Amino acid sequence: MTKLSVNINKIATLRNSRGGNVPDLLKVANDIQQFGADGITIHPRPDERHIRYQDARDLKSVVYTEYNIEGNPQHNFIDLVLECKPTQVTLVPDAIGALTSNAGWDTIKHQSYLLEVIQEFQRNGIRTSIFVDADEKMIEGAKATGTERIELYTESFAHEYGLGNKSGIEPYVKAAIKANELGLGINAGHDLSLDNIKFFKDNIPGLLEVSIGHALIAESLYLGLENVVNMYLQKLK
Repeated sequence: MTKLSVNINKIATLRNSRGGNVPDLLKVANDIQQFGADGITIHPRPDERHIRYQDARDLKSVVYTEYNIEGNPQHNFIDLVLECKPTQVTLVPDAIGALTSNAGWDTIKHQSYLLEVIQEFQRNGIRTSIFVDADEKMIEGAKATGTERIELYTESFAHEYGLGNKSGIEPYVKAAIKANELGLGINAGHDLSLDNIKFFKDNIPGLLEVSIGHALIAESLYLGLENVVNMYLQKLK
């Protein structure tokens, strides 16, 4: 079964919009795990517009499933991850001020930098994953960095699937086959939803984990958080 890690950034966005501690991020994280999710994902950004760095520290004592921290490996982020020691760190090449993640790493151009950062995390017992496009050359470049996993950036697939174009899965299938050949674990995320998750999972060989936030929280407004978490788990079986 492919694991479900729930990204709780949007819960933090809602809390921050009003001030105070409603909704309580730590309680939501605990509840999501109680509902059956396999992990919690956060993506702190330098401006702390949703997840704050202190949230990452506070969640360490709450997350008893897999704890995944995503972000651009700048100095403050690296220090935070080494302090929190999550299960996994996912390296994402976010530009400053980016609304959301919009591209994978060029693992050839940035290979030496990624190699250095990844070695530091691995020395501290933290599993690493690199956010990449569905491009076989980028998969090969990721392998050379020493990372254990990649996370396929699925925005393009989700867009094409929404238009009724199921052939949009093809580059992802090829990327997954290449990753499997190279011994890389496969994660995926971005714009995956209840509508497209089963098709994606059924067609990607060796898919270990998906990280879903925006769609899952939006769907929960209508269907309820516990119900939606379990709907994803059923589709991922």
